[in-house]
Amino acid sequence: MFRVLLVMCGAMGIAIGAQAFADGKAVYDAKCSVCHAAGVAGAPKLGDKAAWGPRAKKGEAALMESAIKGKNAMPPRAGQNVSDKDIKEAIEYMLSKVK
Repeated sequence: MFRVLLVMCGAMGIAIGAQAFADGKAVYDAKCSVCHAAGVAGAPKLGDKAAWGPRAKKGEAALMESAIKGKNAMPPRAGQNVSDKDIKEAIEYMLSKVK
């Protein structure tokens, strides 16, 4: 079931296609919010300090690696066409919501 949800998340992001983003919020809104807003398949919700705390302690580099390579139910690059720069900015945006 988790894989079906992730395919749906990826398909929604791919429909948007490759594009230039203004900032991390724009990346989050276009590519990440489908899963992270609702906590699909265990994705930590935006602003959930309890869920993001342990992840934030590992550091941005570890979060980048997880997002690029995939982790648990999230496939590499969330199954979408997202650049390293966009991933970094989205992570920075999501972390800013739990400070």
